[in-house]
Amino acid sequence: MKIVAYLLAALMSFNAFAADAPKTAKPLKIGIIGTGDIGGALARHWAKAGHRLIISSRHPEKLAGLAKELGPNVKAGTPREAAAFGEVILVSVPYHATAQVGKDYAAELKGKVVLDTGNPYPSRDGEMAVRDRQRGTGVASKEYLPGTKLVRAFNAINAGPLANEAFRKPQRIGIPLASDYPDALEVAEQLVSDAGFDPVVVGNLSRAREFDYGSAVYVQSYPAAKIREILKLN
Repeated sequence: MKIVAYLLAALMSFNAFAADAPKTAKPLKIGIIGTGDIGGALARHWAKAGHRLIISSRHPEKLAGLAKELGPNVKAGTPREAAAFGEVILVSVPYHATAQVGKDYAAELKGKVVLDTGNPYPSRDGEMAVRDRQRGTGVASKEYLPGTKLVRAFNAINAGPLANEAFRKPQRIGIPLASDYPDALEVAEQLVSDAGFDPVVVGNLSRAREFDYGSAVYVQSYPAAKIREILKLN
């Protein structure tokens, strides 16, 4: 009986979540470069919302199971295939690899909206992480991903809440955004909402440092109103 009750509770929980996850009004083609904890969580949310995706890594065969699980609108591929496929590209790689992504796929990324989730950690990324923390990731990532409509996004939330707290009630988690391109911000706002979170536009890329590592809102899972209050956006 306990097992039956548990299964019924789990089914009710799933159905409640599904009811809170409406299909997007504007399906997009999204390429994900780096399908780890962050990229994988967003792939699940966006697939559920009705977007078409190519999820990628250096070993795409390892993503075949996830692609199958997420349904017919999701395929596994190489980073180049993801970059070529997407109208929007999510770059979610260790920060030291961001510049290489920009070089290797410059032609495929040119002119596209690129959401950059990376954070520089000196213990992993070395001396460049120290420098980029000082100058701010908005400035640094703009240098690493030239020719793109860059948006800093999904860098200020941990993987656990990103995966498990979409459509949180009573208030969704806020996701700070920064970009120099108003049209790219509009796309990013849509994708944040489609994933089950509330977008918070902070400003241009120079202001991305306001939600970088060590900031007052970094990985705090605050609702949007709290983020706006702390960053004085109201």
